[in-house]
Amino acid sequence: MMKGNQVFRQIEANCWDEQQRILEVADLENHVQVLSTVPALFHYWAPASNALDTSRFLNDHLAKAIHQHKTHFLGLGTVPLQDPDLACLEMERCMLDLGLSGIQIGSHVNQWNLNDPALHGFYAKAEQLGTSLFVHPWDMVGQDKMDRYWLPWLVGMPAESALAICSMIFGGIFEKFPRLRVAFAHGGGSFPGGLGRIVRGYEARPDLVAVDNPVHPSEYLGKFWVDSLVHDPQMLRYLIEIVGSNRVALGSDYPFPLGEAKAGQLIRSMNLDKEHEMNLLYRSALQWLDLGEEQVWKT
Repeated sequence: MMKGNQVFRQIEANCWDEQQRILEVADLENHVQVLSTVPALFHYWAPASNALDTSRFLNDHLAKAIHQHKTHFLGLGTVPLQDPDLACLEMERCMLDLGLSGIQIGSHVNQWNLNDPALHGFYAKAEQLGTSLFVHPWDMVGQDKMDRYWLPWLVGMPAESALAICSMIFGGIFEKFPRLRVAFAHGGGSFPGGLGRIVRGYEARPDLVAVDNPVHPSEYLGKFWVDSLVHDPQMLRYLIEIVGSNRVALGSDYPFPLGEAKAGQLIRSMNLDKEHEMNLLYRSALQWLDLGEEQVWKT
């Protein structure tokens, strides 16, 4: 896979071959995957009409895989969010024509953070369509200062997720669009660990923090979803404590190196009570996707 004129990542067939994924997922004891494209293919940097073409190509391929393997896959489309009007049109096609379950978006869109008014029409359309939104970090903040030690993935990615969550909270997005169902990758990144500082900042300097939304940030805990991919039992217990097990959905990052070797292994190893475990393994994801079990367990 190329990024610009440089090799970005070597990928294997399990990134695009649904048969290979089915075989590997069977070994991982997972029954249904929610597929999405890799963020490097958001193409927000490109002319919007070109990004629309690539989005349509990716979404068509995704929809074909899902419809040919209905018992194995659900899907999240991608849209040219640098042009919100085109993004709305492609989101509508994904949801109404292709049968996808939601849309994956980046943690920012070029110079727009996720509170930017330019994106409000997109959020309104997502509410209207009942679209589940999955926010994944990309184009990591500060990466020009992190050329060693894999720091963009270890530091930049978590910071991007915190940026996205704080932007939506302080920008009043959940107030303006209360029916949005938004999930954030990687356990919300560094947001949970920074929550105390975020709350203190709101309380100490509301003149700087609460300029667009007066609601206390803690009021939004449990209003959005995060995935379970935190690699640490203490952090996962903390996530359950602050947002609720019904807002933590199984995340795998399959098939990449920072994913779990066996998706769900951490959850199953923690001796959680049955209610919490079932929430994390599948119920939270179904609620975020607004799907009933009968719509997914088709065999």
